[in-house]
Amino acid sequence: MRADRDRLVDLLWLALAAAGVAAVWVLMDQRYDLAHPSVLWALGVVFLLALLHLLRATKRSARIPLPTLPAFVNGPVDIRAMVRPLPQALGFAGLGVLVLAMARPQSRDSWQDVVREGIDIVIALDVSGSMLAKDLRPDRLEASKRVGIDFIEARPNDRIGLVVYEGEAFTQCPLTTDHRVLKELFAGTKSGLLEGGTAIGMGLATAVSRLRESEAKSKVVILLTDGVNNMGTMQPLDAAQIAEGLGIRVYAIGVGTRGKALSPVARYPNGQFKYDYVDVDLDEPMLEQVAEMTGGRYFRATDERKLKDIYQEIDRLEKTRMKVTEYSQRHEEYFPFAALGAGLLVFGLLLDRSLLRNMA
Repeated sequence: MRADRDRLVDLLWLALAAAGVAAVWVLMDQRYDLAHPSVLWALGVVFLLALLHLLRATKRSARIPLPTLPAFVNGPVDIRAMVRPLPQALGFAGLGVLVLAMARPQSRDSWQDVVREGIDIVIALDVSGSMLAKDLRPDRLEASKRVGIDFIEARPNDRIGLVVYEGEAFTQCPLTTDHRVLKELFAGTKSGLLEGGTAIGMGLATAVSRLRESEAKSKVVILLTDGVNNMGTMQPLDAAQIAEGLGIRVYAIGVGTRGKALSPVARYPNGQFKYDYVDVDLDEPMLEQVAEMTGGRYFRATDERKLKDIYQEIDRLEKTRMKVTEYSQRHEEYFPFAALGAGLLVFGLLLDRSLLRNMA
């Protein structure tokens, strides 16, 4: 009975020692990098030594079989016998922690120098009455604004501006990195605040003018419209020629379904629009020529899903260049673990040579 109990106590102390080493390992792995992780294989040697110790202790002890488990569990308890395996457990725990110290845990301070070569982008948005057509949900203008805001959110490192146009054009927001303000102005854009008509050339020319003084490596205009140029003193191709001379690429987006669309055709006395199905009149050849002249591309958005895909494609084509230089400095953190391991060994030795020396 006593031999079985001694073996169980020995096993429990060794299990506690192993749990302590494992806890130190987990803590170290979470907080530090290891300079020599291959040293951890030595933990296996410590485990084998603990196993051999347990087997030798078992062979040295006489065994007296008893018939019942309650007698084993509820028998008399000898406190001195319970703590006698403690020095050996402390020794194995100390060896394990010393192995962890030999793996050289290191902390690291790191920082980065980031140089961004952003892209300057101006979105030229058609806000004419035809943009209220309902072939996109809830209409072309609202769908264009919603997708445009998503595009802005996806490019935090770029300066972006907004030009709106109907029969005339004006700058709603100059180039800025304050995208919160830009998105608010974008969301508040409405139709009917300018002279009626569609001055695509004026819208493009105003956007090009906002980029004239830009020193960015890449300058881009996203020109969005659903109609034909029928107002203004600047023709779209003339504006495209100026953009070409300034190294500005134009991505042109034609919005609207093919065929007929439910569009505003008149106003009621209360100010509400009267809608009817009318032919979609979009000057695609002109938009294609504008994009080709400037090294950009032309896209046709017949629904909101297609419009999102177009903006994502432009996002892929115009990637912000970023140069990152990373610095790091490592600090040795092995000493506390070495001190803990040595302390456990010394404490176990002192217990074995003093307080527990005369225990049978």
